[in-house]
Amino acid sequence: MQPLTEAQRRHLRRLGHDLHPLVRTGNAGLTDAVIAELERALRDHELVKVKLVAEDRAQRQAFIDRIIKATGATLVQRVGHIALLYRRNSDKREPIALP
Repeated sequence: MQPLTEAQRRHLRRLGHDLHPLVRTGNAGLTDAVIAELERALRDHELVKVKLVAEDRAQRQAFIDRIIKATGATLVQRVGHIALLYRRNSDKREPIALP
């Protein structure tokens, strides 16, 4: 997937503003079950908020890096413990239209 333009990022941030986190890492961290649930959420919704349960900022970034590598998603925005991820699903009936 090619990188998102700034206009596309703004559009996705606007769409993601009112979303609630669909996936949350638990006390066990980023497990295979969490990644599988994130895969399903990205396939169904394309744009997903993830709540990262980790005290350390570096650990949260490591979680994000691992998620991106495992799912092929793109990080749209990260604010505190919340990451907004996007992965296009061309098989979806009405995919998110990007500018």
